[in-house]
Amino acid sequence: MRIHVINPNSTVSMTAQIGRAAQRAASTGTEIDLVTATGTPVSIEGYADEALAVPAMLAAIRTAEARGAKAHVIACFDDPGLSAAREVAAAPVIGICQAAVQVAVTLAARFSVITTLQRSVPIIEDLVESYGAGRRCRRVRAIDLPVLALDENPEDSYALLVAEIRAARDQDGAEAIVLGCAGMAEMCERLTEETGVPVIDGVTAAVRNAEALIGMGYRTSKLGGYAWPRAKTGGFAPEAA
Repeated sequence: MRIHVINPNSTVSMTAQIGRAAQRAASTGTEIDLVTATGTPVSIEGYADEALAVPAMLAAIRTAEARGAKAHVIACFDDPGLSAAREVAAAPVIGICQAAVQVAVTLAARFSVITTLQRSVPIIEDLVESYGAGRRCRRVRAIDLPVLALDENPEDSYALLVAEIRAARDQDGAEAIVLGCAGMAEMCERLTEETGVPVIDGVTAAVRNAEALIGMGYRTSKLGGYAWPRAKTGGFAPEAA
């Protein structure tokens, strides 16, 4: 099976990191079709960045389907353009925030999310609420580092994450932690081992979810909300279901 994993920002080194996490999660026989969006912000840190990233991401999803992708993973924790992506795709489209939250509520009664910048906190709070887990999310925390600093200063980032995980455990009563950025994926296992708290990475959760949906033969419903976009000049043309 082929799973298309797209980094909606244009930073190639972050795509490589996401790809390593996706490959580790993938089962034997799963092909990871890894893509970096082009012409998009170098990092996604707010609503404007999300909006600027979506057109290129939608085009990449359409191209990946033509290559035979059986599922798509949007590897940004803000889940940018997730509903729009589901409109243009026949295959299932999975956002890493939604996938991670679903794992968290399965493993723990209460969890906290740790992200990069404070400006991302309200975005993630709203996402978690929209996924039906607002009551079970104790808090969305931030380590106050920009996304690209995760790649540039990994050890400093790791130390801040350890401290914040322990604070979430002791102060929030969190029983599990969701990492709120795809750029944190490679630290997941090490963080779990050091803190003793189950730490959930959305890239891993999304790839495994994608494999399950493919294995069950599911495709995106085209009966309403995720129906093909209507044909318009300069827009996406609808396709046969």
